[in-house]
Amino acid sequence: MAPHTVAAAHADPEPSTKELRSQALKLADQLEQMTERYNGLKVKLQQSQRAAKVAADNARRQEESLKGIREKVGALAATSYMQGGSDPTITFVAAQDPQAVLDQAATLNYFATRDSSKVLGLMQAMQAAQRARKAAEARASQVSQLRADLDSQRKKVTQTYEKVRGKLVKRDPTQLAKLPVIGTGKGAQALRYAMTKIGRPYVWGAAGPTTFDCSGLTMWAYKQVGINLPHYTGSQYNAGTHVPESQLQPGDLVFFHSDLHHMGMYVGGGKMIHAPHTGDVVKIAPIAGRPFAGGVRVA
Repeated sequence: MAPHTVAAAHADPEPSTKELRSQALKLADQLEQMTERYNGLKVKLQQSQRAAKVAADNARRQEESLKGIREKVGALAATSYMQGGSDPTITFVAAQDPQAVLDQAATLNYFATRDSSKVLGLMQAMQAAQRARKAAEARASQVSQLRADLDSQRKKVTQTYEKVRGKLVKRDPTQLAKLPVIGTGKGAQALRYAMTKIGRPYVWGAAGPTTFDCSGLTMWAYKQVGINLPHYTGSQYNAGTHVPESQLQPGDLVFFHSDLHHMGMYVGGGKMIHAPHTGDVVKIAPIAGRPFAGGVRVA
């Protein structure tokens, strides 16, 4: 019997640094496009919600006006009934859906002969207002769902980007400064500004725009997005919401040592950007190996 031949399992080759960087840049570009669509849907949602509110207010006004006229019509119907007549207005007043009664040709003709054009006009206006309200509410609901679906897609692409970026940075930490910062919040925006200062010298007491100390760098970066932070690590530690290390997001402030005498800004992948000490420059460095004291989300 011929011996069984066992095929050797071949693992897919790991992508090169260049390929990983290309993947990361494509994902970042896709995220930017999705974010702009998301922002556009946000504007459309606000417009749809405003239109729905205006339509609902108009429908309520029409219904209030109709209420007064129905009371008058009801009084006429009661009088007619007392006199033994058969009056379609009785049906109109009793009906839960008076528009359905008015839609009947015989009833419309009856009101027309009674010179009740105001009643008919009001009913038609109310019907139009209700249609406008329902259409506006449906549009707002549709846009809201589209926005929720797009946000879900955006989060998935962001997770994929973070994984690719993590692999790339693990292989070559210098790549981190070359990759886009993902996010639309002020924290991500501030981080983009901080990243432009890589290589600038550390100078004690400096807060930019060309030299920095540790709290001066974060203060300068956040100032560019309209947030004023004090030039002191202890005060910046109390300038936002405290978050654990496992939940850090790009742009969050990170603090070290029990007396908080050093800090930086989280960039993702377990790394931060900071101004280390005299004789050094603004750079990206790992958080690991330092006595982590806490994280703060400013915005």
